[in-house]
Amino acid sequence: MYDSKQLSLDVFSSIHEPYWIASIDKTDYPVLKEDITVDVAIVGGGITGITTAFLLKSKGLKVAVIEAGRIAHGTTGHTTAKLTSQHGLKYSKIISKFGEEKARQYAEANESAIHFVANLVKKKNIDCDFCWTPSYVYTQSEDYIEKIQNEVEAAEKLGIKASYEDKIELPFDIRAAIKFENQAQFHPLKYITSIAKEIPGDGSHIFEFSKVVDVDDGDKCVVVTNNGSKVTASKAIIASHFPCYDGLGMYFARMYAEKSYVLGIKIKDKFPQGTYITAEEPGRSLRSQSYEDGEMILVGGEHHKTGSEDHTSVHYENLGKFAKETFNLEKILYRWSTQDCTTVDDVPYVGYLTSKTNNVFVATGYAKWGMTNSTAAANILTDLITKGDSPWAPVYSPSRFDILASGAKLVSENLDVAQTLFMGKITPAPRDVEIKNGEAKVVEIEGDKYGAYRDENGELHIVDITCTHLGCELVWNDAEKTWDCPCHGSRFTIDGDNVEGPAFNHLKHPGEGPNKKDPDIF
Repeated sequence: MYDSKQLSLDVFSSIHEPYWIASIDKTDYPVLKEDITVDVAIVGGGITGITTAFLLKSKGLKVAVIEAGRIAHGTTGHTTAKLTSQHGLKYSKIISKFGEEKARQYAEANESAIHFVANLVKKKNIDCDFCWTPSYVYTQSEDYIEKIQNEVEAAEKLGIKASYEDKIELPFDIRAAIKFENQAQFHPLKYITSIAKEIPGDGSHIFEFSKVVDVDDGDKCVVVTNNGSKVTASKAIIASHFPCYDGLGMYFARMYAEKSYVLGIKIKDKFPQGTYITAEEPGRSLRSQSYEDGEMILVGGEHHKTGSEDHTSVHYENLGKFAKETFNLEKILYRWSTQDCTTVDDVPYVGYLTSKTNNVFVATGYAKWGMTNSTAAANILTDLITKGDSPWAPVYSPSRFDILASGAKLVSENLDVAQTLFMGKITPAPRDVEIKNGEAKVVEIEGDKYGAYRDENGELHIVDITCTHLGCELVWNDAEKTWDCPCHGSRFTIDGDNVEGPAFNHLKHPGEGPNKKDPDIF
């Protein structure tokens, strides 16, 4: 039996940073300080933005990547980095929603993405721990056997090499599994930072710590940063995770954000070859990663909607408990959380921002399968800009709308947003509360609600917890020490600075006046 007291110590004494970020040198691209003109402006320096910029420059276009922080330090830097076309039990669902032809487009796009990365790694001799490995979805529940059988049939129909398995090499029994051959894994930041080096020069640029606060999509696109500097371009791509510019595409109503958690652990036994994920809840994701003179195992899962819980530390503890009960656990090395957006019909949005725009593009909604979907997106966007079309564009089209395919989920997600807006405004804040060191509470000051956090040194940090995106009330996240938005996934530090999400204005403090909504839906 595991010792819960020792477990908590093991989990929370680990390094609270993604291994990918901790294991590379920091990038040092300049801040945008003057107005420039390029062919394509790309907002967001994750794997989508960097890969697209790399491809467009190779086609002879001048590009500028504008990143709010450091490149690849957002969702790309917090992934589990499975390079696979196996996205849970996905293909049977896509066939039922969109038909076999569009399901085939999705399959081909993601299978091609694996080989795109493999070929680029080989061609450029990129040292990024790339290796081929099978990928599995497994179940320990009788209820999922038929679903896995259906997924095998769907995958085979679409040309994917898939097989049904009743045994796998993990140290526990399963009821069924689906195996995809010729999948892969890698170190995403070693890969991205390597190809990023080829972008600057000959009229192309990467800018870091340059936050985009406005986009004008007239005859020319004008991207404006927080210090007033502008990038003028014929085309603009919004690749900022949740779109920082909506352009009346109503993305805030068509997506929701989910968090999940990862532990990097060292075990005494050899981990079996492959990447693994459960079909049922609670979700569990497993893969190995070369580490020092051996390997580290990434244990992921525990997903929930961003901002739906405040006691988020329990998710690290649950993963730690699973790790101790499953493996001969030696040490917990790293822990981190990640966040990604999911569309209401579970297929990403990649293409023209709206049906009425022809010079602004978007890529978002990867639903935690961003390594292949982002690479596919980069190829789709490159084709749309340079050729005017892409063979995979129809299934990813942001302008698709099938009320039968997504209507129930669309209504459900927007009811959640409405309820959060309404309940957050009418729920009273407690008066005269005591806040201990390391604790956060919602307090009332002169009739208004604020979030108060007292740090370990006893200093109090107070912010207005009305999200500066669309006005939802923020919820405390005790694992990351942030205020999180349950509506669209924006997150803020204890002092009100934006960590991620569609919001880009900071939270107000007492005496600063009311919050203003971001001008991100123009």
